Amino acid sequence: MELFAQVSGSGSVSYWPFGILAIGMVFVVLTIAVFRIHAFIALMLAAALVGFLSGNLPGDPGKSSLINALDLPMQEFGSTAGKIAWVIALASIIGICLMESGAADKIVRQIMRLLGEHRAAWALMISGFILGIPVFFDTVFFLMVPLAMALALRLGKNYLLFVMSICGGAAVTHHLVPPTPGPLFMVEALGLNLGSAIVVGILFGIPPAIAAVWLARKLDIQMNLPVRESPGISMNDLQEIASKPEDELPSFFLSILPVALPVVLIATASFLGAFGGEETLGGAYRWVEFLGNKYLAMFLGTVIALWLLAKQKKMTLEQLGEVMGPPLSTAGIIILITAAGGAFGTMIKHAGVGESINALSSKIGISYILLAWLVASVMKIAQGSGTVAMITTSGMMAAVIGDGTGLPYHPMYIYIAIGFGSTVISWMNDSGFWVVCKLSGFTEKETLKSWTLVLGLIGVVGLVEVLVVSSIIPMRLGS
Repeated sequence: MELFAQVSGSGSVSYWPFGILAIGMVFVVLTIAVFRIHAFIALMLAAALVGFLSGNLPGDPGKSSLINALDLPMQEFGSTAGKIAWVIALASIIGICLMESGAADKIVRQIMRLLGEHRAAWALMISGFILGIPVFFDTVFFLMVPLAMALALRLGKNYLLFVMSICGGAAVTHHLVPPTPGPLFMVEALGLNLGSAIVVGILFGIPPAIAAVWLARKLDIQMNLPVRESPGISMNDLQEIASKPEDELPSFFLSILPVALPVVLIATASFLGAFGGEETLGGAYRWVEFLGNKYLAMFLGTVIALWLLAKQKKMTLEQLGEVMGPPLSTAGIIILITAAGGAFGTMIKHAGVGESINALSSKIGISYILLAWLVASVMKIAQGSGTVAMITTSGMMAAVIGDGTGLPYHPMYIYIAIGFGSTVISWMNDSGFWVVCKLSGFTEKETLKSWTLVLGLIGVVGLVEVLVVSSIIPMRLGS
């Protein structure tokens, strides 16, 4: 049987959609990893290519299939951007405000104080875990690595343990918990409830983050790396960070409020909605639903973050506007990439990939959880970006599972599997690898033996966790 043969009849499998999927994914990998084309351009070109190969597409019947193959990706790009742009932009502003106001520093210090210096690794992991929810991984690491250096210098040990504890905590929420771009896109692509995704992502992220600290402790004993100066971080900077007076920082409550308030509002609205909503609470639920709307909840968190920054730095509105410029520029690039991934994923769906995989699975049996994890892993290893891996894989799996009612478990498990798959494995083609390598002062070999192994463990532990929990508590839709 030829690879791209069309097989008709009851229970038949059409193999050409698999060819389209393979061509599209190889195209993405080659353009990003080999030819170094920007991910936004690569994904939009891939979406158009899939459209050309698919032939029959929805669209204006008065236009040729070639014109529809160009028009439809643009329409889907705009549709995806409309769903995620506001949230990603506000998350970027919250992140810069937490750093500039000293709120992030306060969160770390408070957790360190509560757990004690002898549990510093756990404190750093928890801090990275929390800050990784609204702040991009690179930014979290840049913020926290000086704290790890200062602490290791004071104790005279455990530098690798502290660095990898930060990485473990921040990497988990970066791949599992909205509003970071990858998870936010997956929620939209798979048609999931945002509040539920936040809560489930946090819960599933805890065991792998703990496993990351366990492995980091083992690696620290084996490698015993010293603190080294790195670009942009001098020993004087470390001393300044360690000795900054507590009274110059905001309170812990105000520091964590911009992160906690949106999470609590969105999760509360989702939880109450799942248990009757207006039938249970009456008219009061409308206010809960309004305040828990992701657009408003994120806006409220942003307002608090901006107010806190203005209060701490005594800034005017004009100065606050200037502060918002850089994070919005960064967010703009992320929005372009994420929305382009939406266009690519939708074109994969129009190519009939979902129907073909479902037909094939009925013949040979395929675990969709394992499939999602494997595809995300392959995409991550091949082209380096976890976000691109999440975007492309969730687009494919959305075409496969539809609304999720036919699954033997809740589609949330597919979401989690993709998130964990996109952590495996980080090496030289991943920007995160170089961020950790250069800012920590590690060599490439040391980074491969630490960062790469820690992320690999997170991905594998996460997969086992999803397979076990989904078999015990399937939570099927409509059950």
